Amino acid sequence: MATPAFDSPLLNRRGVLAAAAGTLLLAACGEQDQRPDAGPTASTTASGRHELVIGASLELTGRGAALGVLQQRAMEITVESLNLAGIPVGNLRRTVRLEIRDNRSDPQDAARQATELARRDQVHALVGGTSAETSMAIVEVAQKLQVPFVSLGAGDDIVLPLAERTYIYKLTPDAGDVARRMARLIESQRLRRVALLAADGLHGDSGVPAVRSALRAVDVDLTRTVRLPASGRSFTAAARQAAAGKPDGVIVWGTAPDSGTAAQELRRAAHSGPLFFDPGAVAEDTLTGPNATAVEGAYAIHPSCLAASTLTTTTTAELARRDFTFRYIQRHGSFSGFAPYGSDAVQLLASAARAASSVDRGRLRAYLQTQVTEGIAGGYAFAPIRHGGMERDSLGVYVVSQRAWTRYS
Repeated sequence: MATPAFDSPLLNRRGVLAAAAGTLLLAACGEQDQRPDAGPTASTTASGRHELVIGASLELTGRGAALGVLQQRAMEITVESLNLAGIPVGNLRRTVRLEIRDNRSDPQDAARQATELARRDQVHALVGGTSAETSMAIVEVAQKLQVPFVSLGAGDDIVLPLAERTYIYKLTPDAGDVARRMARLIESQRLRRVALLAADGLHGDSGVPAVRSALRAVDVDLTRTVRLPASGRSFTAAARQAAAGKPDGVIVWGTAPDSGTAAQELRRAAHSGPLFFDPGAVAEDTLTGPNATAVEGAYAIHPSCLAASTLTTTTTAELARRDFTFRYIQRHGSFSGFAPYGSDAVQLLASAARAASSVDRGRLRAYLQTQVTEGIAGGYAFAPIRHGGMERDSLGVYVVSQRAWTRYS
């Protein structure tokens, strides 16, 4: 079976960042980082097995389960694939072991679990937090205990300011990149007046200024900005407020399951124009049940993994996406575009361990920032000056057609 292509050379900004990251890493690490991971000291588990141990705090229940469960599935599929042969790390060949915890969509639980995974279970790295709030809770722990953390949440502040986030990396696209792609789409459809319905919390906090700036650049009027109430409360009043004044279109900046619920309420509020979603909406929940009619014809900006095709796969990365999608569907019946982030997190950590010849936390952190690769979800370009790795050229436009996300052109 094919595994994700994390070695594809890219002749663009990723190539420049790769060269810069490699130069800075060599200057910082010197000869000591050339030594292989040689033996059964801190890098061997209590059972005597040579492993790369990844701790994950995920939203397997609660409001975030629509996204968190997808990550568990994706991580398990990828670990099974990697463990067929193991990962060459220095003089050893290691297997990957996952320690997965359910944070119940609660930031306090996420912080507690991250602490336990780092201190008690001695994991080599942390992954998780599909919401900005759970990710930020893990950020504080990971930075304090100096454990590499790969966040699956959306929110630019997860990796900023960089001086205070040296162990933190984020896979989701930056809000500004998503907003600019969305604004160009809106402009191309000759819409002049748009309303924004943005999630409560850190995800919405990133989206609001990004959308405002992007629409201003294409001379589209943002008629009003309305924040959704905290998850679990009625969205009716917020949707009516956003639809008032009859905007040409409405942007819903949030995550599943809230995105689908907001779409329902906007239709009930008599908004019949187009809807535009950020990547957080792309989950099975958005397209199913009572949401299906409300979101038909809606647009989403999302990384390229939604466009996997069995007919046009020609590159190694495309073949890897097709293989991952096939295995995911074979096991779980349907595929969600949000799922690949978990797979990419595992692959990035495995690649860092291979490059570092070690599973030492400090070395993993240092070599994560050299990862300039093409993953399942899209392209990443980490560097010492950039810990939010999803590349803007990985983003595409999709439209909901007959309960499926279809590439729009």
